[in-house]
Amino acid sequence: MEPGALSALDLGLAGLAAVAAGAVNALAGGGTLITFPTLTALGLPTVVANVTNTIAMAPGHFGATLAQKRDLAGQRARVSRLVPAALLGGLAGGALLLFTSERVFRQLVPFLILLASGLLAVQEPVRAWLLRRLGTHAHASREALAILPVFAASIYGGYFGAGLSVIVLAALGLLVDDSLTRLNATKQAIGFAANTAAAALFAFSGQVHWPAGLVMAVGAVAGGAIGGRLAGRVRPATLRLVVVTVGVAVGLAYLLRG
Repeated sequence: MEPGALSALDLGLAGLAAVAAGAVNALAGGGTLITFPTLTALGLPTVVANVTNTIAMAPGHFGATLAQKRDLAGQRARVSRLVPAALLGGLAGGALLLFTSERVFRQLVPFLILLASGLLAVQEPVRAWLLRRLGTHAHASREALAILPVFAASIYGGYFGAGLSVIVLAALGLLVDDSLTRLNATKQAIGFAANTAAAALFAFSGQVHWPAGLVMAVGAVAGGAIGGRLAGRVRPATLRLVVVTVGVAVGLAYLLRG
């Protein structure tokens, strides 16, 4: 079998990983820490694995954004300012990835996975801090200033993406005066825009493993539905701890192997 070619069994395993990732994303976040290592373990080059993973997870981002449509009501002006920055950032990050050689990206992978694991680990502390900050006193909104950090975060989102939501939510909480629920919906729209921009670029790059991408896209949507049904039965904090632990272990394994 040629390098990068996947058997029917491999595609099945990739699909199962996507189901797990979709459920994890619905409950706690961090699904990329499952799917990306799975694709590289199955033999895909790291750049191809990352590009394919971005394509595969795009439907899940769309579904999550639609699910928060109600909380986006009344935020048209804000979204109109921030989403273009996210689109441009996602395109820039995606282009940067495509111009990164396989050798260089392979060397960066351990640090990207460890960074994503760290961001996922601080997700709840960041939320708790924002709740205290937004709930205890009013503060001046510096919404226009949010364009720059959203653009910068979206570059990371287009390049690798795992943990993007934590960065964006922290930036919004610092600069925008609104409830956490509404900021969370804005964050979702920004993440969807960055991911979609990168995915659109990747679709014409010749780097997508389409059989894996399509199987995983279906799996991720199914996993998201499963995660929604499990929402009241699984503690997100426990699941997040498991994903972070796996992510750190995988990151260290990549680091030691390199």
